[in-house]
Amino acid sequence: MIVVDRLTKRYRNLLAVDDVSFSCHPGQVVGFLGPNGAGKSTTLRILTGLTPPSAGTATIGGYLYRDIPNPAVQVGTLLDASAFHSGRSARETLRLSGQIMGLPPERADQLLDLVGLTPGESRRRVANYSLGMRQRLGVANALLGDPSVLILDEPVNGLDPAGIHWMRGVLRGFADAGGTVLLSSHLLHEIELIADYIVVIGQGRVMAQGPKESLAGVPGSQVRSTDDAALVSALAAAGLRCRPSTEGGVYVESSTEEVGAVAAASAIVLTELRSAGTGNLERMYLQLTAGAQRGPAAGPPGVPYPAGPNPPGPGMGHPRGVA
Repeated sequence: MIVVDRLTKRYRNLLAVDDVSFSCHPGQVVGFLGPNGAGKSTTLRILTGLTPPSAGTATIGGYLYRDIPNPAVQVGTLLDASAFHSGRSARETLRLSGQIMGLPPERADQLLDLVGLTPGESRRRVANYSLGMRQRLGVANALLGDPSVLILDEPVNGLDPAGIHWMRGVLRGFADAGGTVLLSSHLLHEIELIADYIVVIGQGRVMAQGPKESLAGVPGSQVRSTDDAALVSALAAAGLRCRPSTEGGVYVESSTEEVGAVAAASAIVLTELRSAGTGNLERMYLQLTAGAQRGPAAGPPGVPYPAGPNPPGPGMGHPRGVA
């Protein structure tokens, strides 16, 4: 479990982080959102022991990062994918990390396979890697010690659509197995798809936080069929609200399971069916961050997004040391 409690960081005349509080529970993916300069990276650096706070605390499993024995096997981090030694290969990088953690050499090869770096790619120097390949290596390094907590700063930067889909599956699977994920990202659609809880920060302060459904609404479904008119009629008869989608096809304010059941009962052939975001997260984010840029208020008038501390939620235990 991650707990950030009244965290503050001042650099002379700059207040980078201002009384920030939130927490991340086992089984959760927490999306950490904010514009450039909002204080996200500073918060993550404090949490991982790289920057000392001016006030407040940031703990993992009740401990400061520096007090966790062999922290890399408890907490996996990716704060900068360009920080790897450019003259080493991916395999050398992971084997050195594993040696420091006390892991067998073959663990490096297991993780290279997991993140999709081929044997040929793993022997290439990191200097010749694309940003997307460095991100995959960074995720491999974060997962190397089989941690119970992941702290990732913009991990999908540079990834192609297939890589983003892969990353989403890795993080969702990690949380569903009882892990804790704190994920900073500018890709609001990805956060809306994967996050359970969202924290929005602006000018160093928490502008809003809460379960995804309370901030972004329940995601609907994007669907296409061989007869969209008949599909719309069937959905309406079943009491499901729908409208033409800006992507083509139909947007339905319901789960993919319900939409699929209606189509099957009506013998309508579907050519596309997937979960879709609501768009509310983007609107909320733009409102709040625009308010933060205009001044230090907690948000523009009339926007009912609370900025209180994260209430305890139903978390899943994790078999490893830190939760």
